[in-house]
Amino acid sequence: MLRFTVVPYSIATRIEGLCNINSGTVKEESNRAMGKDPQEWMKQADYDMDTASFMFEGGRYFYAVFLCHLSIEKALKGLYLKKMEEIPPKVHNLVFLMNRIGVKPPEFIGKFMIKLNEAHIATRYPEEIENLYKNFTRSIVQDILTSSKEVLEWIREHY
Repeated sequence: MLRFTVVPYSIATRIEGLCNINSGTVKEESNRAMGKDPQEWMKQADYDMDTASFMFEGGRYFYAVFLCHLSIEKALKGLYLKKMEEIPPKVHNLVFLMNRIGVKPPEFIGKFMIKLNEAHIATRYPEEIENLYKNFTRSIVQDILTSSKEVLEWIREHY
């Protein structure tokens, strides 16, 4: 049985504003404003990193990892926009973004981004939640959070 949720008019009009339906195709406009301003990407990256810290403090460790990845991804997309002067591709692979930007990270950051890419897949598409609890303990996630903050600062230096 299908169930529908009634959405208040104000929310529905906001959602409608995110898409432009033209000739039977849907053109995404949700990140148009964000896509034009590298600083907006960085503001959102900072917000996501703060949220990762809140998730960590609340014991939601694998969500903290997911948000660390999201934060760095947004920062890299802002850097991509600034350096390449074009809208960043809709990908989640941090290494791919770094390669496209052409900025060579220190070895520690490069290795960490590979590790965070792998963790991102596990936290985004988990097979079993119990495995996430085992694999992403407080101490492991503390290291990921600390390293992610260092990477975010390294990216900021290149803006």
